[in-house]
Amino acid sequence: MNGTPAALSSPPTAWEELVTAALLGTDRRTPPGAAPGRNAPAALLDAAAAETVRRRAGLRPGRAAPRPDPAPEDPRPALPAPAARRLSLLLADRPGTGGGGRRGTAPDLMELLPQWLAVANARGFAAPAEALPALLDAARGRTDLRPAALEFAGPTALWLARFNPDWRFALRAAPGAGASLPGPAETDRVDRLWQEGLFAERVALLAAIRAHDPDAGRALLTSTWPTERAEDRLMFLDSLRTGLGPRDEPFLEQALADRSRNVRATAAELLSALPGSALAARMAVRAVACVAVDRTRDTPAIVVEAPHECDAAMERDGVVPKAPPGRGERSWWLGQLVEATPLSAWSARLGGRAPAEIVALPVADDWMGELHAAWCRAAVRQRDAGWARALLGVPSAPEAGGPGAVSLAERAKLLGTLPTGERAEWVAGFIAAHGLSEAFQLLGVCAVPWAPPLGRAVVDALNIARDAGSYPWSFSGVMGLAERCLDPAEAGRLDGLLAVPDESEDASPGAGGYWAEAFQRLRTTLRLRAVMAEELAP
Repeated sequence: MNGTPAALSSPPTAWEELVTAALLGTDRRTPPGAAPGRNAPAALLDAAAAETVRRRAGLRPGRAAPRPDPAPEDPRPALPAPAARRLSLLLADRPGTGGGGRRGTAPDLMELLPQWLAVANARGFAAPAEALPALLDAARGRTDLRPAALEFAGPTALWLARFNPDWRFALRAAPGAGASLPGPAETDRVDRLWQEGLFAERVALLAAIRAHDPDAGRALLTSTWPTERAEDRLMFLDSLRTGLGPRDEPFLEQALADRSRNVRATAAELLSALPGSALAARMAVRAVACVAVDRTRDTPAIVVEAPHECDAAMERDGVVPKAPPGRGERSWWLGQLVEATPLSAWSARLGGRAPAEIVALPVADDWMGELHAAWCRAAVRQRDAGWARALLGVPSAPEAGGPGAVSLAERAKLLGTLPTGERAEWVAGFIAAHGLSEAFQLLGVCAVPWAPPLGRAVVDALNIARDAGSYPWSFSGVMGLAERCLDPAEAGRLDGLLAVPDESEDASPGAGGYWAEAFQRLRTTLRLRAVMAEELAP
């Protein structure tokens, strides 16, 4: 017979017999040491409990694991005691429903945490060790908090993250997992990390070297460029935005022939951001051939003749031949040519006119939207404040509130090219002329805290909306922004807005109470922000 001889078979263990009795049932298999009958199930459980204790007691202790290295020292000064208590309160608060859409007058503490972290980091304080778990939990749930939270948490957070899988994001977000990047003079460490490091470490290394010495960063990249994967080449190439200059042009010209379409497109975009590059000159030749001033009309106007084909040379220079759904091919090609053309080329082409005069010219055959949108992209890419001002126009103009040749999204990007004071002044003028309903995107690009003219314009516009009986929840987003961005010095201007106003017949039901609560919460939040800043004083 096949099978194991009886002499060689091992008798079942007590645990195995108990498992067999449990699987078959005590009516079919009596547990060891028990009598059959109605008490057999209880006897089985008692025997299993006793055997479990016996099995555990018989385990041999495992070898002790080596003790982890102690957490690295954080040389930064400790938080002042009031600020440490404030941090505990901010971290203990649960996320609300978001900004000004809440009811009640209590501030949303979690929405103040990013500002608190920004001030603490600017003043160079170290995080209290007892606050790190809650801080890492908060950063885990909100990706927007992670950069500031990890900077404040310092090296101890990376040490902790190695012991808790929930905090592994800290290791991914911090190249080198806490190890400092080598300096430009440490050539051996630089070469070793570039050759052997993880991808995130190599990206961080390239960005750091580019910020200090753009030529050295480019030389590091070219040393391994042919052997890099396409997706890695794309990320490395994007790092050249830091310190981008004319000396990068030969390398970027070579990248125009890369086998990856995305790499070619990024190289072309970077070259077009260099107005003196050969690619920008080639694009200018193509673009100006499509745009001219028709002087035969009673009023001079711009006429456009879009390209009829996208040839191989255009495609090599970054023009994407296939238009997205809903776009005509010729307008798609024209927009790419114009946005890659140096803006300085248009004055000579269009009769020596200044940017504001060019933008004011009528454009024949409904080409204005396409042409102005491409000029907007060019102004943002080339950081040309003069063209940005011309395309923005005066904030009080009727077309500034839309619809117009330049959309609100494009205006927000154009504002980013202006100095912070001028940006705030333009948005304040926009709000005064057009109200708050279209201003949310524009407010998002203004420096925090808002400059006094902008803060006053926002408060005045909110007051006007309240007096008009407007539907209050329509302004909840702006109210939430005001809580985070209004200068705390403006708190006193809200004293006259705290009472519940008389509601007109056409006002939204309950609007007066909502507005009163919202203004009370705004004032309370501003005062709390002022106290927080004082607590973080060195």
